[in-house]
Amino acid sequence: VLLEQSDVEGETQARERFEALLAAALEAGTVHDAVVAASLAQSRTLWHLRESIPLAQAQEGLNIKHDISLPVSAICGFVERTDAALRARYAGVQLVNFGHLGDGNLHYNVFPAKGSQRAEFAHLSSAVTEAVHDVVNALGGSISAEHGLGRHKMQDLERYGDPGKLHAMRAIKSALDPIGILNPGAVLRWIDPAPEDPQTRPSALGS
Repeated sequence: VLLEQSDVEGETQARERFEALLAAALEAGTVHDAVVAASLAQSRTLWHLRESIPLAQAQEGLNIKHDISLPVSAICGFVERTDAALRARYAGVQLVNFGHLGDGNLHYNVFPAKGSQRAEFAHLSSAVTEAVHDVVNALGGSISAEHGLGRHKMQDLERYGDPGKLHAMRAIKSALDPIGILNPGAVLRWIDPAPEDPQTRPSALGS
């Protein structure tokens, strides 16, 4: 956990409160080890480690990304359950899980086993994503967090979305954009209850 604290009382007050919190956590066994920044430069170095994760992933190569959110109380259960399911199904799979714990947003990314053919792993993308999203949905989470739905999660929205909400979304979209020219092809598939000339109706709706 990377934790940053600020305090309106000043640096001395902030450090005293943080050290008290850390001491209590160590005594309770909640925390086993900790590094505390003693300067702004050290703080920036710690943040650099966190912010470098996506860069390291890009250098590592192909991976199947998931931008999800869950109730904070469900995060540990999700990680244990999903890790176990994927490792049982795909031997040697590597899991990179990071994000924003305070608001329940996780970047749950899946890499192939070391030495495996990455092209073959790419064909498993749909199956891996379905396995991840099934657990997210079962635990009351969302298949999309900070990066939205876009074009790649239209089928997932239809699979996991509430039918009533989807109907309302389409009704609002149709009222505001009857010919589907605003961001076409994103978020919602076009469902026309009374098909007209196909030249006047797009194949998908935008957000």
